[in-house]
Amino acid sequence: MTAARFQRLRQVLECRQPDLTIVTDNVHKVRNLSAIVRTADAAGIGTMYCAMPDKDYKAFKGTAMGSHSWVSVQRQPDVSAALRPLKAKGYQVLATHLADDSVDFREADYTRPTVILLGAEKLGVSAAGCELADMHITIPMRGMVQSFNVSVAAGIILAEAERQRQLAGLYSERRLDDQAYHRTLFEWAQPKLSEYCRESGLAYPALNEDGELVDGLAWQHAVRDGSATTFDW
Repeated sequence: MTAARFQRLRQVLECRQPDLTIVTDNVHKVRNLSAIVRTADAAGIGTMYCAMPDKDYKAFKGTAMGSHSWVSVQRQPDVSAALRPLKAKGYQVLATHLADDSVDFREADYTRPTVILLGAEKLGVSAAGCELADMHITIPMRGMVQSFNVSVAAGIILAEAERQRQLAGLYSERRLDDQAYHRTLFEWAQPKLSEYCRESGLAYPALNEDGELVDGLAWQHAVRDGSATTFDW
C-alpha cells in the first residue's frame, strides 16, 4: 500500500452515495452483472442488490470477484425481499419498465434516496417489481431496436443520476457515517488483515495517513497475549 494509493481510496470513499443503489431483477448474465457493478462503482454506489437464485449468484461471484472489490453486492432470493427493506427506509423505486404511466428517465429526481430497478433484457422487470415501484422510467429510443442492453441502460440512467447529484453538491462532502467510512477504508487498504480480524473476532486496529498500522508491532504483541481489542462480528 503506497501513500498515493491510500489517498485514492479515501477520495473514492468520500464520494460514495449511501442513498443511491441498484437492484437487479433476475439479471443472470455474468457479463451484464459485472458491467453493472463497474458502472455502479463509477457513480459512487457502494452497495447494490441482486434478486436471483442462490445457484446463479454463486456462479456470478465465482467469475466476477474483481467487480466485488469496491462494491458490496448482496443477493436476495426475490425482488420483494430486496425492495421492501429499502422502501421502508424511505427510498423511491424507479423501475425501468415501458407502461402507460412511464416517464422519461430524466424526469425523475435522483437526489432523493433512490433505487434503480433493472430487469433482464427479454423479460424486463417482474410484475412484483413493477408493483413495488414508485415510478416507471424509460429511455427514449430513436431506432428500430426496442431496448438497450441492461448494462448500457444502467450506465445511461446512472449518468443522469450522477449529473443531478453533482449539481446538488452531493459529491462535494463525505456522506458515509464515520463507522462505515473507517470500516470500509480499512478493508480496502488491508484486505488480508481485515479478513484475519473478522475470523479472529478482533477489532480493526488504527491506520496512519499512509494506510499502515499505527503501531503494528505493538498490535501483534497484543494479539499474541490476548489483550487486543475484540469485536463481535
